[in-house]
Amino acid sequence: MDLGPVGDDSTPLAAAVAEQVNRMALDTRPFPRPRATRVFVVANQKGGVGKTTSTVNIAASMAQHGQRVLVVDLDPQGNASTALQIDHRQGTPGIYEAIVDGQPLSAVIQDCPDLKGLSVVPASIDLAGAEIELVSLVARESRLRKSLDAYLTEREEVGDRIDYVFIDCPPSLGLLTVNALVAGREMLIPIQCEYYALEGLGQLMHNVELIKSHLNPSLSVTTILLTMHDARTRLSAGVADEVRQYFGDLVLRTAVPRSVRISEAPSYQQTVMTYDPTSPGAMSYLEASREIAESKEAR
Repeated sequence: MDLGPVGDDSTPLAAAVAEQVNRMALDTRPFPRPRATRVFVVANQKGGVGKTTSTVNIAASMAQHGQRVLVVDLDPQGNASTALQIDHRQGTPGIYEAIVDGQPLSAVIQDCPDLKGLSVVPASIDLAGAEIELVSLVARESRLRKSLDAYLTEREEVGDRIDYVFIDCPPSLGLLTVNALVAGREMLIPIQCEYYALEGLGQLMHNVELIKSHLNPSLSVTTILLTMHDARTRLSAGVADEVRQYFGDLVLRTAVPRSVRISEAPSYQQTVMTYDPTSPGAMSYLEASREIAESKEAR
């Protein structure tokens, strides 16, 4: 999707488009609050599909529209922490200390400096060894759930409930991702609109069913987000049609386009929602967030 004329009001059509986009970007009316905290696991074992990008931009959009949001960075690369301008140098207390050492989440959470209402549990490189260390620990699959539930209860008791939790997973199906699946209540799966898009999804869905059967019966796949969509190509259209046929109403109407702005934003330690809020990428994440906030699961 390319809105080239946006920002160029040399023609009446371009001016109208620019006015509409700016009006949408400046619409900061709060989204409806969900009836209870929604805990999303953002996962896909295939790398490069936009998991972290979708996590931070949807979380940012939610925070911009009045929601209390917590992002849990569960990827040792720490890209979500970087995009949200959160310190995650080696030795910085974060999710490793919470799930391996048993520290409370309240002791390791940092507030995002650019977005009021958004907090982050950072991931440092220390997390890279957690897969091995978790193997020998008691209740190794549910350590994140125990920590997260305690924190959410604590916040609710003081009258400051968290509305959304987004857990950004590594591109694998190891113990870190299992911990996320046990802690979550809903799954958001980003799917890239390219060849091999559905490769590996069968194994992911099989693992989800195993988790539901043995560890977390309340987990369900509620949201599929199409990413890197290029409306000009038959390939993107074909993949989008295939995903919609396979997942039906779980697929959001909004597809996120390929966007230079989305790619540039992390290098400035920002999300595209703050880096260029009138860009097509930001508009798409805004609309995707609105769909999630207004979905039947929120009511």
